Amino acid sequence: MNGAEGLYRPGASPLHRLAPQAKLTALVALTFAVVATPREAVWAFGVYAALLAGLFALARVPAGWIASRSLVEAPFALLALAFPFLGGGETVHWGPVELSVEGLWAGWNLIAKATLGVWAALLLAATTPVASLLAGLTRLRCPQILLQITAFAIRYAHVSAAEVAQMRRARLARCDDPRFLWQAGALARSLGVVFIRSYERGERVWQAMAARGYTGRLPLDVGPAGAGIGQWSAAMAVPAVAAGVALWAAVGA
Repeated sequence: MNGAEGLYRPGASPLHRLAPQAKLTALVALTFAVVATPREAVWAFGVYAALLAGLFALARVPAGWIASRSLVEAPFALLALAFPFLGGGETVHWGPVELSVEGLWAGWNLIAKATLGVWAALLLAATTPVASLLAGLTRLRCPQILLQITAFAIRYAHVSAAEVAQMRRARLARCDDPRFLWQAGALARSLGVVFIRSYERGERVWQAMAARGYTGRLPLDVGPAGAGIGQWSAAMAVPAVAAGVALWAAVGA
């Protein structure tokens, strides 16, 4: 598995076979349903989690893989944990600690919706190659300039990461120890060198593309003619259930 496909897990599940444009639309619809759900409807978030867990099982994505990639939301979790201590209004006592009721609800709302959003995005990334995602965005008429920026960022991000790792090994071979604060200057200079190299690489890539007749549009492989009714129906089944749950929760709130 190469660097540009770091989150994709090859497979032959029904989710892998769905058209990327259908999966992208389903992701957006599911996200809207989750965000629109009142925070007091705790049961609804349990239903969403169960739906996503079933899809992960269908795609044969291991729980350990999901848990390790979900750490990306750690900053949001820390912020959510701070809300009960920073919020105002009515308070409750948990042992010797006084917590804000509004802060508790706000923290729960943030962590629940952020976690579900991260899981949905991970499900999409695990079952869809990057090239297919770009092709799906093309089918959905996404602006070409955004597609090209995304394509190049994905293509060269792992190159820059490899350069950072290589420079770190070179520093360690010269008795550098990044655990100490006084080595921060060397790290900052290394990152500056990587930035300059990335800028120069971009210039060279642009010149090479212009020399080969670049017209402002990348020849992205858009794959089949499009998704059929069956694929759209299958992709939108879970978002439709989530929308019903969100509506029920909003009416009952």
